[in-house]
Amino acid sequence: MTRSILHLDLDTFFVSVERLIDSRLNGRPILVGGTGDRGVVSAASYEARPFGVHSGMSMKMARQLCPEAIIIKGNASTYTKHSKAVTEIIKEQVPVLEKASIDEFYADLTGMDKHFGCYKFSSELRNKIIKETGLPISFGLSINKTVSKVATGEAKPNNQLKIDQGYEKPFLAPLSIKKIPSVGDKTFQTLCHLGVKSVHNVQQMPVEMMESVFGKFGRSIWLKANGIDNTELVQYHERKSISSERTFGQDTTDVAKLKTIITAMAENLAYQLRNGQKLTSCITVKIRYSDFNTHTKQAKIPYTAADHNLIQKALELFDQLYNKRLLIRLVGVRLSGIVGGNYQMNLFESTQRTVDLYQTMDKIRNKFGSRSVMRASTFGARTIGSGMNPFNGEPPIVLAHRTA
Repeated sequence: MTRSILHLDLDTFFVSVERLIDSRLNGRPILVGGTGDRGVVSAASYEARPFGVHSGMSMKMARQLCPEAIIIKGNASTYTKHSKAVTEIIKEQVPVLEKASIDEFYADLTGMDKHFGCYKFSSELRNKIIKETGLPISFGLSINKTVSKVATGEAKPNNQLKIDQGYEKPFLAPLSIKKIPSVGDKTFQTLCHLGVKSVHNVQQMPVEMMESVFGKFGRSIWLKANGIDNTELVQYHERKSISSERTFGQDTTDVAKLKTIITAMAENLAYQLRNGQKLTSCITVKIRYSDFNTHTKQAKIPYTAADHNLIQKALELFDQLYNKRLLIRLVGVRLSGIVGGNYQMNLFESTQRTVDLYQTMDKIRNKFGSRSVMRASTFGARTIGSGMNPFNGEPPIVLAHRTA
């Protein structure tokens, strides 16, 4: 049976959400991301892109290229809310769904042509999403994930494109090889040095030549360039770890400030664990010094999701790592060894009062945001968490938490 794979991508998702909230942003160049010089652009509106701005670029450079741009720090919990609304609409309509990121989805519609017509169904689904959420979205439809994803990119902004079976190679041929998923800047540069810039060039090459340069990855590129991709959809991604990092706008040796941020990170991650009904058995603290040397230290701990346990251990690890003679550029906390389970009282440490306190605080956070209730010792820390539940198959949001 011929496969029918649908790829959906919300157009400039963070920007689109901000415009839903404030219509005055419509038609203006918008940048979402870290607001400091070391911040990173998480999303750029189409109006900003002609200036050379793109996601992943430093905010400092983006400001120089597009000084008229409106810069918005962004709110991850708001984006999560809108992403979930779209996810629920798609889940109700399709038989198999893969959520590749906060704004990107794959659906396997194989077999639906017999009853509905996959392109008609996809069009109706896209219109439903736009009508019910107000968010622009594009889709590509083909026999596999690679061609569908590329088709979505060609359909944007806010449009749709179907590639009929047998036309995969002609569709891909004139495009830049950089449009093939997994071909990043370094791979593209290497290919350019070989005189290979278009997908057609790769299609004309023997697969052995690609393998001689890139190994197994070369075969993968060659197959995708020829429209061949048998990858199945992955419906669920089990999170094995969660983490939070902060890059400072200015390197620091302020121990009080550093410990405040470490405490806030551990507190927020503990909340995320409890909210996802998870427990952790390993905690890691990370320090990157001004010379970019990075050091980590981890410790195994009894399964827990309690703030006081994780904060204490995080601060102990920080004290063991910290070299007072060097400026610090970045700190981070990571929880791993995650399993399903609820926080239970430790007979020798916890009281029912402590458990009740956590439950009450978490209810407030669920309603008003992850930083609506915090320890007094963390008041000096700015927003350090996304405020989302990183479990239940939800991919993490990457915003520019890189300034302080």
